[in-house]
Amino acid sequence: MKIAVMGAGAVGCYYGGMLARAGHEVTLVARPHHAQAMNAQGLLLETQTFSQRVRVAAHTDASAVRSAQWVLLCVKSTDTESAGRALAPHLAEGAVLLSLQNGVDNAERLQAVIGRPVIPAVVYVATAMAGPGHVRHHGRGELVLAPSPASADIAATLDTAGVPVQLSDNVAGALWAKLVLNCAYNALSAITRLPYGELMESPGLEVPQVMRDIVHECLQVAQASGIALPADTLQAVLRLAASMPAQMSSTAQDLARGKRSEIDHLNGFIVRRGEALGIATPVNSLLHTLVRLLEKSLPAAPSGAA
Repeated sequence: MKIAVMGAGAVGCYYGGMLARAGHEVTLVARPHHAQAMNAQGLLLETQTFSQRVRVAAHTDASAVRSAQWVLLCVKSTDTESAGRALAPHLAEGAVLLSLQNGVDNAERLQAVIGRPVIPAVVYVATAMAGPGHVRHHGRGELVLAPSPASADIAATLDTAGVPVQLSDNVAGALWAKLVLNCAYNALSAITRLPYGELMESPGLEVPQVMRDIVHECLQVAQASGIALPADTLQAVLRLAASMPAQMSSTAQDLARGKRSEIDHLNGFIVRRGEALGIATPVNSLLHTLVRLLEKSLPAAPSGAA
């Protein structure tokens, strides 16, 4: 199977690496320093159970996807449209596109740009780039896919590669549930520069209550938007730190590398949707504002992969 990953940062390198390890022909479209390292030495895939260099083809230009049967879009939500425009002229006829991104509307935004179906996926993985061409896996790794003519085959291929996949008729609800998780953890981890475990284990501080307040606002906005969320959404948020205690949020990782984050598509999305629906979201608004203030001093960053 020929598979391309557009936006080979931590998430893209993890899933691309797992597929390459299973014997698939994987092309990664990445930033130059990552592409150079991977072409010279392979992708170093460091997980909780193994550490292995896998052979991949790494490029910096979207034209590298031209012969791919699958294209996994793993760019930041801020770069969805620009990545779609870059991909569109190079997609093979019949290529299957999947959106493996944070946020709830990336598949629709990508589909509008490229004019062909995009399968939305919910990503549950804790990863980070530990160096050029080196991805470190901290926990989990499962995906939830929307139904499509290709989804069953995709799920079987990924499962064989060691990536658990669930097919769901309520991917919209799952994407929103993931959004709630991101809203609860990403900004707090970025502002405090703490991993999830330390964030939650802060004696004398009401961090769990703050998270309850964040989640309450998100649930109000979701309900008013007609989204059915799992009944245990709050419990899932409070449990998350125990499953990946060493994980720094993607927002924290972005700021640490001097990059602008996806906060506009996380807490900022809740704030905008809340305003449209007449729902106050003061906690999410505060977190969104604080992260944007932290970003003010950052230099302009190029679009694309992490």
